[in-house]
Amino acid sequence: MKASTLTLDRGGERIFVYAWLPDGDAPVRGVVQVSHGMAEHAARYEPLAESLVAQGFAVYAHDHRGHGRTAGDPSRRGHFADRDGWRAVVDDLYAVGDHARAQHPGAPHVLFAHSMGAFMGQQALYERGGDYAAVVLSGSTSPVSNPLAPIGRVVARAERWRLGPKSASALLTKLSFGEFNRAFKPARTEYDWLSRDAAQVDRYIADPWCGFDMTTQSWVDLLDALPVIAAPENVARIPKDVPVYILAGSMDPVSGAVKGLRQLVDAWSAAGLRDLTWKVYEQGRHEMLNEINRAEVLDDLRRWLERTVPAKKGDPS
Repeated sequence: MKASTLTLDRGGERIFVYAWLPDGDAPVRGVVQVSHGMAEHAARYEPLAESLVAQGFAVYAHDHRGHGRTAGDPSRRGHFADRDGWRAVVDDLYAVGDHARAQHPGAPHVLFAHSMGAFMGQQALYERGGDYAAVVLSGSTSPVSNPLAPIGRVVARAERWRLGPKSASALLTKLSFGEFNRAFKPARTEYDWLSRDAAQVDRYIADPWCGFDMTTQSWVDLLDALPVIAAPENVARIPKDVPVYILAGSMDPVSGAVKGLRQLVDAWSAAGLRDLTWKVYEQGRHEMLNEINRAEVLDDLRRWLERTVPAKKGDPS
């Protein structure tokens, strides 16, 4: 596997991108673009990239604004932009995808999107669904599954007024991440909701680019985007024939232990999506790629990709 990095200039913001490619110069089977979640970074997806590269895919993953090496300075963590931050991070996703396609003309493009990144993936499906040969959502849920979200929008605005747009809010963190561990008490750490694998949880905690708080402005941007993503007129714009694979743990608090996921699947089924597959792993938590049964998760993903993006003769499979 060949690993490299690059940056894309996006209106003065340098978007940091990881690229993992198969050895040799043969055409790749396809491109997989990764969109990571909140308060983490793209380098954590290198094990996924290793699995995909072994199957002949080229993999590209970038750090969102306010995350990882795109943020750079720790003081910039958790802040998308001073205004229109959600629009900026979604357009960054498209820019990285356009770059990846330009490097591999004609190769099928697959989007793998996790958690917050999966909300970007849901938006990408109705804005630019024709770009994708397939879409995978991990740790996702319906954007309107949480009945407290409208209250959260009010609280986020109040906290922005009280603290300023670039400040973090302990209250907003408590109302979001702070609630996720409730089902796992007595918990060993504040992040037991991520995985049953203690080593993976400890690795997350030890990572200085994980577990930080988002700014009040970023919370406003995200919470304002969710009802728009779920709007029936936008769901209706999703191409009906794009294959979508949703994977989740049955104990993932982000989806309300699958309740929100069912709501998403029902909405998309009602909208007429014809190739919609979802797999729930019993007792799994939020990060199925870092769960104790991650080998099973990767194997299931491999089989699904074999169906949706089959290898050409002579390609790895």
